[in-house]
This record gives sequence, structure tokens and C-alpha cells, in this order.
Amino acid sequence: HGCDKFCSFCIILYRRGREISRAMDEIVGEIKLLSGRGVKEITLLGQNVDSYGHDLPELPDLGDLLQAANEVDGIERIRFLTSHPSDMSDHIIEAVAGLEKVCEHINLPFQAGDDDILHDMRRGYTNSEYRQLIAKIRNRIPAVSLSTDIIVGFSGETDERFERTLELVRDVGFDKIHAAAYSKREGTIAARTMEDDVSKEEKQDRLKRLENVQEAILTEINARLIGQITDVLVEGRKRGRWFGRNRNDKLVF
Repeated sequence: HGCDKFCSFCIILYRRGREISRAMDEIVGEIKLLSGRGVKEITLLGQNVDSYGHDLPELPDLGDLLQAANEVDGIERIRFLTSHPSDMSDHIIEAVAGLEKVCEHINLPFQAGDDDILHDMRRGYTNSEYRQLIAKIRNRIPAVSLSTDIIVGFSGETDERFERTLELVRDVGFDKIHAAAYSKREGTIAARTMEDDVSKEEKQDRLKRLENVQEAILTEINARLIGQITDVLVEGRKRGRWFGRNRNDKLVF
């Protein structure tokens, strides 16, 4: 848990501290216990899960942990989140591509599509670099589904800058988007040094525009699944219908 990134809008570093990785044998031991209780799916969690292991003596990484989890009998599916684009290594991508139990779904927040906003957010990558990473992932994992996080109305975000976010969403075609209007968190770099200069009304309008774009994209993506058969791990029953998720993290009734 924790995070070593200094995103200007984020309070996690101040609330949860710097990154601390659990020992790999401890995690694998817990997975074996869960498997013995009948658990079929596990999720490896972290505020920045891609940087797992850099503080451990043997310097394992998330790819190594995915490999170890993949070898546990009884477990059928492995997921992980949340990822940071700067730490999504080739080794992690190869693990998702090559390990049979690791699901073909990656959550990769980009937060904003404009380079100036990304700089002010201290995200550590550009629009172009993010696109290149997406292309690499899709080239190696053709069946991958992608989700992302987006903040609208960050300090200094003009309508023109917001359009670059919409453009990136259209071009990538995400399966899921978690969008939120920027709100100042006391104690963060942005709260101390930047003006929250986008009105509440404009933030809500941008959220609506983003939701409309994503709805059209998702309708097109999901239409391709009509008539197809997919493996679903059933999670429960709601209003008379069984529901669960497929390997691409799509909710199925």
C-alpha cells in the first residue's frame, strides 16, 4: 500500500504514506489459504500495484508475483489494479499475455489528455507516450479490455484542453471509464499552489459530455459480443438473474 508518486491532485501519499510491498511468499501463502476455502478469483491490489516489489530485498516485480499466483492450484482467475502508466513494464505486459490465469483486463488511468494538464498534475508521461503504451499492450494482448480513470475540470483546464481528453477517449476506445470532477483536497500540491478555476457547472457539463462519448463507444464494443459465448465466473443472483464477470471484467447477467 501507499504511493511514491507525487500527483499534485492526490492525497493518498499523505494519508497512506510511501509504498510498502508485502513479501511475495506471504501473499502466495494467503492465496493458497483462500484457494483451500474455495476461492476461485483473486485480485492483487495497490494504490500503484505496478511498482510492487521495488522495496523488497530480492527486487521481485508484479510480473513475478503474477507468475507465482498463477501456479497456485484451485485459483482460476487473477486480476490486478490500480496501475500507473509510468510503471507498466514489458514484464508485466508479458505476464498478462502469457499466464493462463491472469485475466485480459488492465486498468490504466490517464487522468487528462492535454500535456500541459498532465504536467501540472505531475503524472510523468505525455498524451503520446500513453498512446504508445496502449498500442504496445494491444499488440501483445489482442483480446485485452481497458479501463481508465479521468479527472475533468482540473486547474487550468480550458475547453480546448478538455477536447484532447475526449479525443483520447474516442481514439483508444475504453471498455470502462471512471470519471470524476476535480475537487480540491486540502494538503495536496494543487490545493496549495493552483487555483480551482473551473466552475462547478462547467465540470458537470464536461462530465456529461464525456459520459455521452463513452456510452456510444461502449455500445459499439458490446454490440460485437452479441451471439458470442464467453466463460463467466458466477458471483451471485440478483432479481432472479444469475450474474458474474467474464475474463475482460464485463458484468454479465
